[in-house]
Amino acid sequence: MAKYDDFSKEELIELLQKQDKELSLKKYGLVWDSEKCPEQVVVDCAKKLPILKNVSEKDIKTDDNDDNILIEGDNYHALQVLNYTHKEKIDVIYIDPPYNTGNKDFIYNDKFVDKEDGYRHSKWLNFMEKRLELAKELLKDDGVIFISIDEHEQANLNLLCDKIFGADNFIENIVWDKKAGAKGVPPLNMMVNVHEYIVAYTKGGKFKFQGEKRNTEQDGFKNPDNDPRGPWRESNIKSTTIPKDRAFTITDPSTGKEYTNTWAFSKDTLEKMIQEGRILWKNNLPKQKEYLREMTHENKAIKSTWGVFDAQSTTVFLKDLIPNAKFDNPKPLSLMQYLISVSTSKSDLILDFFAGSGTTGHAILEQNKQDGGNRRFILCTNNEGNIATDVCYPRIQKVIQGYNKKDSGEFVEGLGGNLKYFKTDFVNNSKNTTQTKINLAKECSEMICLKTGRFNQINCNCSTFKIFSNNIKDQYTCIYFDCFDADMDNFVTEVQKLNGKKDLYIFSLTDSVDNFLFNGIPDTNVEAIPYKILDLYRRIAKAHIKGSDND
Repeated sequence: MAKYDDFSKEELIELLQKQDKELSLKKYGLVWDSEKCPEQVVVDCAKKLPILKNVSEKDIKTDDNDDNILIEGDNYHALQVLNYTHKEKIDVIYIDPPYNTGNKDFIYNDKFVDKEDGYRHSKWLNFMEKRLELAKELLKDDGVIFISIDEHEQANLNLLCDKIFGADNFIENIVWDKKAGAKGVPPLNMMVNVHEYIVAYTKGGKFKFQGEKRNTEQDGFKNPDNDPRGPWRESNIKSTTIPKDRAFTITDPSTGKEYTNTWAFSKDTLEKMIQEGRILWKNNLPKQKEYLREMTHENKAIKSTWGVFDAQSTTVFLKDLIPNAKFDNPKPLSLMQYLISVSTSKSDLILDFFAGSGTTGHAILEQNKQDGGNRRFILCTNNEGNIATDVCYPRIQKVIQGYNKKDSGEFVEGLGGNLKYFKTDFVNNSKNTTQTKINLAKECSEMICLKTGRFNQINCNCSTFKIFSNNIKDQYTCIYFDCFDADMDNFVTEVQKLNGKKDLYIFSLTDSVDNFLFNGIPDTNVEAIPYKILDLYRRIAKAHIKGSDND
């Protein structure tokens, strides 16, 4: 009981009440220790509110397509921003979080969590829970999340995701091999672990894989008899699930031989197939011709075991691309490109908030080049060890724009694409609520631009409002962030000059704006700022920060 000696009576009561509440809500599932030492990046949000700042000198523009996004900063702060800008807009999330091996791969409050830490798994679960809760809100109803993991936390991760996404929304634990075989000195137990997992959950049960493109030869489709209906393969017509008392007889019209069995088709359907020459009369059991052109899906279903993907080639590539880069164990580029190819459509938006060296972004650009897609990505990474500035950004920059190989000097053509670079920053959460609203309204322009996808500022000399457009003509984002109405007439005049869709974000101390000034302006949508942002942050704080104020 010594660990409770320093608790006050009120703290003990609060602890008991929390435990009673948790136990009353839990049946079968995962129970772990509450945070003894709260995560500092989360606690900080009680005093400061995350925003974004564009680092324009790192922006990349090669065409008129939509922008990809790279956010440098702690992913907890980035996810809060994205909950405002991209709520229910993300098609696919892929993350490669710390595996919590105890081998200096997981940092919690600026300290590595080692194997001897009694709260090692609880720290990891608390760390992941908050981020996955925020991530869930970003997914579309038919969205999916893929999480790389190994045996150290795979079982816990599944139970945690059951809690957050729902057990019914579990898709699969995908297995892939990082080695082709057992090499080196044999371990004591004579078994070498060569695989990792990708845990997959959908949000609303509607997600389906795109599947894998069919290979006519590999999938057994041939046309040895020059059938005018094209390539075919043998397929069973016998059913193993229909009761024996429902068996019936079919007859080979050429030989008169009869076959009695339980069939997967009705008698009428089989008679029609016989007339059309679709039945192969084998000696023991007839089969059918299954035609390639009649397959229900253009692609074939994929297996949950994906074979071997070599990370060494990606390591070599990174060293050639960025010679001084220091990054261990990058995910294989081939693995990520395969995941993108079988799970995304050509216009999907993909988020990776443990972006590391940027493999996900690279894979998306490669897949777009290969199939003509216009997928976009949002990458979030902190800058520990300069990973954002010295590895992730240079990698994306070079694969977009092209680069010279280190050894040969040969120029490799870029894959194309655009990138907007942001850093997380903060606004003080003042005890004076009005002042907080004023501060946040003045600094939220870049968040709103990210929300609307319009980054081209078309007025640059006004201190009270900003107007932005995008590559599509006649779409505008107009932000009036001044707490006074001294320049409102000028703002209205500028808005009236715009032809097309106009989203207006107007400063207000409440959640509404008096629309009378804009009633005569067509194609106009008006929203108060910063109410929705502040309300969102306070709801997140209430859920994640002990003793937070939600007034």
